[in-house]
Amino acid sequence: MKACTLFFVAPGVVELREALLPVLAPDQVLVETIYSAISPGTEMLVYRGQFPAMPVDASIESLGGEFHYPLAYGYAAVGRVTEIGAAVEPEWAGRLVFSFQPHTSHFVASPRALFLIPDSISPEQACFLPNTETAVNLVQDAAPILGERALVFGQGIIGLLTTALLAEFPLESLVSVDTFPRRRAAALALGVSAALDPAAPDFRAQAASILASGADVTLELSGAPVALNDAITLTTFSGRIVIGSWYGEKRAALDLGGAFHRSRLKLISSQVSSIAPELSSRWDKARRFGVAWQALARIRPEKWITHRFPLEKAKDAYRLLDENPQETIQVIFDHALE
Repeated sequence: MKACTLFFVAPGVVELREALLPVLAPDQVLVETIYSAISPGTEMLVYRGQFPAMPVDASIESLGGEFHYPLAYGYAAVGRVTEIGAAVEPEWAGRLVFSFQPHTSHFVASPRALFLIPDSISPEQACFLPNTETAVNLVQDAAPILGERALVFGQGIIGLLTTALLAEFPLESLVSVDTFPRRRAAALALGVSAALDPAAPDFRAQAASILASGADVTLELSGAPVALNDAITLTTFSGRIVIGSWYGEKRAALDLGGAFHRSRLKLISSQVSSIAPELSSRWDKARRFGVAWQALARIRPEKWITHRFPLEKAKDAYRLLDENPQETIQVIFDHALE
């Protein structure tokens, strides 16, 4: 059987390649993909060739190797098990599963690399599992406290999921920041105190008036290194700045000669592939995924799907994200479309 897989082959160029799938081993299953979600922050760095020479993600079996072209990439696939190996438990047959897989029509995997989708979660919702786990990780690293003032830069899908989780806390104020009106409107629907445009001439003054002496905790999730300077300016003495953006090869020119030097700010790097050391004695990935599934059921992020493409129209999907990102929030590949 052949699978059709998306490859990034050069900056701004993607193509589909067909290849024979390996023969199913006794302990493996065959999965037919139903949906796969584009993670625009990371995938646009790959699409634009802005990734550094480093391993893709050693913690995910299907994403081994280095960042270099040609690269099959993606990590949010939902599908149905259509065939099982002789040694696989029969109950896996026909089950809906999630997997960290590149964008592809079919794939072979071990059940240990799959997540059974709970009955309470739709296949569309399940596409958001990895970004929801990331949001859970970001909130755990931010560690918000009762009555704090919080500021979130970036309201892409990870930013919105993070804002949705923070909105559940009894904070004094929660301010979101994004350049795109559509995303600011989505944040307002979550109940933020304000959704601000960082391009506004009086942006810092607006934020300061809401945050009083400054944000106790700030999360930089915009993917724009320039936002770090705004974060430094708007975070209060001894506040925390959680940096969840991956900038790839984009450089961050920071103003550390002003308020930062005396403010005792804490810059915290946050990445979902590991558990924060201070939590790792009590938390593991399984526990965090359990929290993420519960958050998916509460937040229902499928409302943020703005575009659906068949895999055959992948060029159009990435061109849209590259040229008109203001029109999008979440773009998915719907493998039932033609």
